Amino acid sequence: MIVAFSVAPTVVDSPTAEMSEAVAEAVRVVRRSGLPNETNAMFTLVEGEWDEVFAVVKEATAAVEKVSPRVSLVIKADIRASHPEGQLSHKVDAVNRHLQED
Repeated sequence: MIVAFSVAPTVVDSPTAEMSEAVAEAVRVVRRSGLPNETNAMFTLVEGEWDEVFAVVKEATAAVEKVSPRVSLVIKADIRASHPEGQLSHKVDAVNRHLQED
């Protein structure tokens, strides 16, 4: 499965704290997980089995909760149990192949 998620503080406790610092902590959790992942301007994508992916999302959310009493979490999932690993790059590669046909 591939999960795209966005987690961010809705408020920060400190006047010097920045949203990007809290998001960076969440991304650190994802990168330490060892699961295939990528981060862009809107979402972080993680690929793996249901339990391991959602454990990472939960831990990343907890990292943001450390700096904010209220957190926003958006999740989108592509659940395809019959497909092998590597779907994170396979989907983009398939689109790029079609673009090269033009």
